[in-house]
Amino acid sequence: MSSIILLFLCLIIGVLLRRVPAFPATSPIVLNQFIIYISLPALALYAIPEVELDRSVLLPVGVAWICFAGAAAFFYTLGRIYGWSKKLVGCLILTAGLGNTSFVGFPIIEALYGKEGLQTAILVDLPGTFVVVSTLGIALAAYFSKGQADVKAITQKILTFPPFLTFVLAFALNVADLRFPDELKEVFNRLGSTVTPLALVSVGMQLRIERRSKHWRFLGLGLLYQLILAPAIIYVLYVLALGERGRVVQISILEAGMAPMITASIVAISYGLKPRLASMMVGFGIPLSFLTLAIWYLLIRAL
Repeated sequence: MSSIILLFLCLIIGVLLRRVPAFPATSPIVLNQFIIYISLPALALYAIPEVELDRSVLLPVGVAWICFAGAAAFFYTLGRIYGWSKKLVGCLILTAGLGNTSFVGFPIIEALYGKEGLQTAILVDLPGTFVVVSTLGIALAAYFSKGQADVKAITQKILTFPPFLTFVLAFALNVADLRFPDELKEVFNRLGSTVTPLALVSVGMQLRIERRSKHWRFLGLGLLYQLILAPAIIYVLYVLALGERGRVVQISILEAGMAPMITASIVAISYGLKPRLASMMVGFGIPLSFLTLAIWYLLIRAL
């Protein structure tokens, strides 16, 4: 419950800090850069070396990749039909295609399924969502921000993205069965724990409710995909097509329907992909997701 309170409190703090002169308009940019260069790399170094790699990880790991591919197909097709700008399409793919499988997902899954469920949620997040945003997410942001494909530039963006570099290092340590000392792990844990409050404060500082905003229709489409269509896709593939059942499948479906990923929103904002819409996706998606997740849980708990 404390994690859920933290989510709303940090959003409110961010909204209030917009009125404080000591926090200039560039404050969200500074917060975002700290998250990308410090908080996320620390989180990767803390958690990824501890993940157990075996065949059982395939279903939860596949959630983020499948949902991101579905979002790319869905919004790219709509963009071509209705003549949307590349920045709009890129923003919707990034923010609707990646769920908040950790900062919103972890406390919810732990509350519903206990510590065992949390182990599955970590598999959805780290080898799945985290890797997707660090590779395909950065590539997509670089492409749609410029409007043209520059393979060299996109590759450079990925290879110089701090969370991706630390993921590669952490994965190598996992494969080599090497671990950091407990003292260093505690340091990484504390630095990584700054992601949630800093990211939500940043989002809150950029969140503006404009009744006549042109983004409302796109916000609705983005949340429709993230909260309804994405978990429905996982349900159809895992339950109806593959015939899978059990706790792992239930958690995979719920994680697919989490609110939009904060990090993906930060990436979209950093690349100039409709920053206000990206902030709205997180700001409105988080509270609305509690309702939709409750409905999904009631529908799948008998699996």
